[in-house]
Amino acid sequence: IFEKNFSDLSMLTIASGIWLWLGWFRGASSWFHAKVALVALLAGFHLWCWRLMRDFAAERNTKSHVWLRWFNEFPTVVLFATVFLVVFKPF
Repeated sequence: IFEKNFSDLSMLTIASGIWLWLGWFRGASSWFHAKVALVALLAGFHLWCWRLMRDFAAERNTKSHVWLRWFNEFPTVVLFATVFLVVFKPF
């Protein structure tokens, strides 16, 4: 049940993001373009997580615990960069 609800909510989030993007993208500053790219990167990361979850369920995991720990840190770095862009608008 959680996966179904989470999927629905993530699609709603992506749809509202696309709507916002279409309305504001034309005259936006460079920081906004960078933010959209980082958010798209996070969406791709979550798709990759979904694929890894399927591999775990089918017991086909080939990744080491060290790889998974570094993989887990990636969205944190991207989120910090996104917040930095939104708050400081460096360019």
